[in-house]
Amino acid sequence: MPVPENSKPINRFSMREEVYNTLLDWIMEGILRPGEKVLDKDLADRLGVSRTPVREAIRRLEDKGLIESAANKWTRVARVSIEEPQKFYPIIWTLEELALEQGMKKLSDKDFDLMERLNTKIAKAVDDGDAIKASLADTEFHNVYIEKSGNQHLIDILQDLKIKFRRVEVTYFGGSACAMVSVEEHAAILEALRNQDLESAKAIVRQNWVNSLARLQEIERELLEENHPADA
Repeated sequence: MPVPENSKPINRFSMREEVYNTLLDWIMEGILRPGEKVLDKDLADRLGVSRTPVREAIRRLEDKGLIESAANKWTRVARVSIEEPQKFYPIIWTLEELALEQGMKKLSDKDFDLMERLNTKIAKAVDDGDAIKASLADTEFHNVYIEKSGNQHLIDILQDLKIKFRRVEVTYFGGSACAMVSVEEHAAILEALRNQDLESAKAIVRQNWVNSLARLQEIERELLEENHPADA
């Protein structure tokens, strides 16, 4: 399996969580690719742990739909359907709108400054062609107001959905669905929040996700054309 050669041994005191989080990161970042077989012995050897915490992590990841298995046959990273985002993107933008409703009044100047710095970071990463940095900064930008909701149930649901989102980004966008238009939309979100204009902020957040979905759907159309070219 093409996992990092320089993986650090897992800390024994937090072994279960570290193993789980490491495998989760590898799946989200595409180190473990969709459809790739997962061998608990190989992973245990790579991480320097016994097979038990690896098996526990695999079960947890299977519960989240990130791993799939056939009894006594194979265990592999779940495949990513390009059609799946049409189902969960609308859930994400609806819940982010709810997060804005619950958290906007708790945002401070310090939060606004952080969001501005993160948006600048996204723009630089896009210019540099660094998809991973752009995506991580994008997630951090949205997380500022999501965390301010103070609603842990909402935060947890969005976190799980964005694991799916991240896998789609890696698989179909090469790491990031982010573009300069997204940077402009973030600036508009920030301006609306500073002005305490909830309805505008919600509308722009929704459009930000709608545009991301539209970019993905364009890729889907291109793939269909490649696989089923029109008759000459």
